[in-house]
Amino acid sequence: DKYVGKIVRALDDLGLSDNTLLVFTSDHGHLFGQHGMTAKGPFHYEDLLRVPFIARCPSVIPRGESCNSLISLVDLPTTFLNWAEIEVPNSMVGKNQMPVFSKDVDSVRNEVIVENRQEYTTVHLKTLVTERFKLTVYFNQSYGELFDLLEDPKELRNLWDCNSCEDLKITLINRLLFAEMDKEPI
Repeated sequence: DKYVGKIVRALDDLGLSDNTLLVFTSDHGHLFGQHGMTAKGPFHYEDLLRVPFIARCPSVIPRGESCNSLISLVDLPTTFLNWAEIEVPNSMVGKNQMPVFSKDVDSVRNEVIVENRQEYTTVHLKTLVTERFKLTVYFNQSYGELFDLLEDPKELRNLWDCNSCEDLKITLINRLLFAEMDKEPI
């Protein structure tokens, strides 16, 4: 924290703050007993996925505002290149988040994909996160996870085998498939 403050103060002192996009984030969260686990790991609970994210650029980003927009770490390079007015290569699939940061739009994403390929023979999973739901599929397994993040924010009730949620599960599996296809450079 001390050195982040020093960076911010130096940008202010040099008169560079208004033209500098400063982002503070993390690559993953940490479990401290949630779901009976500690540390990080391949399981995509909110405690691991919802990481600190602060963006600052006084000339563009309103001070003290917050949002619940879905953002993926793959969006950062695209956002930075757009901010610097550098052409984004077609091979990059992230979304420019500057319109969200500046409050011009509420969101540029309808979903985020989270992946873990720890070992193909043991834990290999993909998760689709939407504003309300989270679906996790495991490679070559018939089990999975489906959570309603609005009704069950602590992810304690897995709806994967719930008969009344079968249509929802199929819809989210299709969204995961199409989101995967959307990651391919076009």
